[in-house]
Amino acid sequence: MENDLQAEIEIAASPSAVWQLVRDPAQMPRWSPQVESVRMPEGESVDVGTRFTNRNRDGELAWVTHGEIVRYQPEREIAFRIDENWVTWSLALAQTSGGTLLTQRRETSEGISPLSTELADGFYGGVAAYGEVMLKGMRETLAAIKTTAEE
Repeated sequence: MENDLQAEIEIAASPSAVWQLVRDPAQMPRWSPQVESVRMPEGESVDVGTRFTNRNRDGELAWVTHGEIVRYQPEREIAFRIDENWVTWSLALAQTSGGTLLTQRRETSEGISPLSTELADGFYGGVAAYGEVMLKGMRETLAAIKTTAEE
C-alpha cells in the first residue's frame, strides 16, 4: 500500500539475542522516540491475541492507542495491529552472516482510519508528512535496538 513504511538494520548479534529484546511490546519505550509507555495485562504471556495499551508522545502532543498481537513467531516476527488507526506494526528477524537483519514495517493493508487521517492532517500537515515522522522514528528505534543488542 502507498502508506506502508519499512526500515531495516544489520545487528551484530544472533536472532535469538535480538528476539529477547523485541519479543515483548512492553520493551518498546526503551527504544522508540514516540512510545512513552506500554501496559500489558498482568500475568498474561505475550502471544497472538494479547492486547495492550500504549501511551505515545511527540512534543506536546500525547495520545493513547490500543494494540493486539496478530503475529508471533519466536525468533522470526512479532506484529501488532493498532485499533485506532488500523495500522499493523511488525519487527521481523532474519539471520545473516554477520548476525541479524531486523526489519520494522508499518503495514496499512486496511488503509488508515478516518480518525488517524484527520489527526495527521491537523497536527502534521497530512498522512505523507506524518509518514516521514514515523520513518524517522523507525530508524531511531532500530538504531537504539542495535546499540542495546551489541553492548
